[in-house]
Amino acid sequence: MRPDLDVFKGRDSPSPVREKVHAPNLISLTGRSLLLRRAYVQQALCSPSRTSLLTGRRPDTTHVYDLDTYWRKVAGNFTTLPQYFKNHGYNTLGFGKIFHHGDASGNNDPLSWSEPYYETKPEVNGFATDGNSWRAVPTNLLKSNSLQDTITTNVAIQKLKSIAPKARSGQEPFFLALGYHKPHLPFVFPEKFLSYYPDDSIHLPPNQYPPLDMPSIAWTRYPELRSYKDIAHLNASGEPNTTLPANVVKALRRAYYSCISYIDEELGRVLTELEQQGLADDTIISFFGDHGWQLGEHGLWSKHTNFDVATHAPMMLHIPGLTDQGIVTEELVEFVDLFPTLVDAAGLPTLQVCPEDSSKMDVCTEGQSFLPLIKQPKTDNWKNAAFSQFPRHQNLRHQIMGYSMTTGRYRYTEWVGFDGTHYKPHWSALYGAELYDHYQDPQENVNLVHEPAHKGLVARLSNRLHAGWRHEVTTHQGPSIIG
Repeated sequence: MRPDLDVFKGRDSPSPVREKVHAPNLISLTGRSLLLRRAYVQQALCSPSRTSLLTGRRPDTTHVYDLDTYWRKVAGNFTTLPQYFKNHGYNTLGFGKIFHHGDASGNNDPLSWSEPYYETKPEVNGFATDGNSWRAVPTNLLKSNSLQDTITTNVAIQKLKSIAPKARSGQEPFFLALGYHKPHLPFVFPEKFLSYYPDDSIHLPPNQYPPLDMPSIAWTRYPELRSYKDIAHLNASGEPNTTLPANVVKALRRAYYSCISYIDEELGRVLTELEQQGLADDTIISFFGDHGWQLGEHGLWSKHTNFDVATHAPMMLHIPGLTDQGIVTEELVEFVDLFPTLVDAAGLPTLQVCPEDSSKMDVCTEGQSFLPLIKQPKTDNWKNAAFSQFPRHQNLRHQIMGYSMTTGRYRYTEWVGFDGTHYKPHWSALYGAELYDHYQDPQENVNLVHEPAHKGLVARLSNRLHAGWRHEVTTHQGPSIIG
């Protein structure tokens, strides 16, 4: 999910063109939350991003860069966010898509949950897309069937009803994780949501071309979207300086935003149930997307890059009594920060920062609790950069990793050789670099890395990138905002 609600608009928005999103429940939640307008994922791909967030560690520590690798098998027996709450007396319950399913999580990481995980099966029968990239499901079909995310909501609501008495009495606190599949491809949603996005209201992105002087290694041919039948028929190559037909671009954007509105309605049902069960005043609510999404910007689709539009994602945190009036911060936050933040917000023992080698440590974090931003949404005592990365596999023996650092003004990236045995970069093996000025060029249309005027800046940013995240965080630890 992209941070495309109006509340995310600002100088650092990666695209000036966005549709008017119909999402009343999300907008209402933002007004009662700490809204993190500049939150960045550690890798723009489902499993690496979710694994990083749920373990509190970065991809080079989890050793997860793809959709198949399970961190407990390749990196360490790392305690997860829900597992930590479970170990401290919470009833932990999971529904939908939280971990990436299948081998990547040992089938939803059973150690994390108090009860068997509920994973909804994909749409079948009347909801099949026939191999196409999107489908608006007619209302008459919905009368006898339900979409995947609707079923997930139904089950989660029933569970809320059953656990509410013990939760209200304080006998059994709960940690409930609800993961929606949409707006993932294929874009499947109830037809009624198209009415919020008339054809003439949908815009083309203003920059359907790659950045000037972009290194080729930064590009992806968006194979995920091109694998769908309707897109494959177009014979799209996915190469730089090619685009999909305008009508197809608009149709895909319309379907994507319809999915957002659909999920907003499902979210609203859950929030209403919290109110009805008398739980709303005592429940912390965290909302986030697992990465951003390219909707034709640069001529790209899906994720699989380090571009801001792919790594920049929505995140907000509602804490009753603390964020009820709404708080907005422009400070840089990383998704790896959520684990220590929720631990502090719930008053559990604070996580310590992981050492360089944390493979034998079950519990620690490579993030930083952003709870202090509730009291000081604008502060100098905060991290100065967010770090993302994405691998490029040239062949089985030759690997490249793109390490990207977003600061208050710039995004700087180096594509370098990568030691897949020791999970270390070879900074001297440089295959391309990028520098974008988000003040002057938030769309990232011009790579400035080779401009003579920026030689000194590039050297300074390169040094910071090589030094890594440990040199950018503050020394604050602990829940200073609570208790």
